[in-house]
Amino acid sequence: MGEQPKAGNRSGIVMMLLFWVLLMAVGTWWLQGGLESLNNPNAHIVETAESRTPLTLKRDRAGHFKAPGEINGVPVTFLLDTGATYVAVPAGLADSIGLERGRRVWFNTANGRVQGALTALDDVRLGGIHMRDVRGSISPNMEDDTVLLGMSFLSHLAIEIRQGRMVLTLPDPGRVE
Repeated sequence: MGEQPKAGNRSGIVMMLLFWVLLMAVGTWWLQGGLESLNNPNAHIVETAESRTPLTLKRDRAGHFKAPGEINGVPVTFLLDTGATYVAVPAGLADSIGLERGRRVWFNTANGRVQGALTALDDVRLGGIHMRDVRGSISPNMEDDTVLLGMSFLSHLAIEIRQGRMVLTLPDPGRVE
């Protein structure tokens, strides 16, 4: 009779361990997906193809509007910046895309004055919004994985920011594909 309670205790301990392992695995899976959506809430806009429908972006955890897009067919991550004059491309990324450096100019940035170059972007895409011949700049002191999507692109859109969302609408059909 003494053996029965031990076998019952073992199976109970095994069941409890399995429950906790399963709970931790499901929690980790959910948390990773949840954190990814907080860090990159606009990953879905790559699939947006309609240029006439408004494009709605959500703020990320840091309060920024980031979204995937393309420059000259190369995938990039845009940080929408209404304070930037041009679409500002990091120098390393500009080299890998093959952008030509034009006239050298000075830029006033949040980190002070820096010297960069003007460039022309043949093709810029954000979701279903597609523009050609966009003025850009090449900046040597930027991180290589984020492009500032500035007013040389955004000024052609109607921009509305409300309740943590940015809605972009294209009012001028002449610049869209």
